[in-house]
Amino acid sequence: MEKEEKEITERIEAATTLLERTLSWLDERLAAASAMAGEVERISATVDQTRREAELAEKLGAAERELAELKAAAATSLLTPLRKTVPASTSEMLAKHGIAEGPVDVRTLDAALAGLSLEQRIAVKSQLLRAGAIA
Repeated sequence: MEKEEKEITERIEAATTLLERTLSWLDERLAAASAMAGEVERISATVDQTRREAELAEKLGAAERELAELKAAAATSLLTPLRKTVPASTSEMLAKHGIAEGPVDVRTLDAALAGLSLEQRIAVKSQLLRAGAIA
């Protein structure tokens, strides 16, 4: 019986040693798998971030092009007045004071508009500015 107990004890010790080795090996594998999973997550996050940066750069480029087009259109519209003609009443009033078509001298214009109220003078001058008659 003593011999059987000794054999059982040796077998249990051998099994315990094998279990410890197996457990150690499994811990190493688990650590390696965790490290690889973290690496894969980091790589995929980098790829996603790079793709997002490319999309944002493309959108920024499109917005900059649109802004440049709008600025060019605004500059063009400021250089070319919207209205090319002066209303008939303004032309008649200027003609009575000897001011004809074409560029208007500011002093002559001020003298011609002296009889009008401030609001009327501003309105006439803004019409002439839009028509391009005042430089």
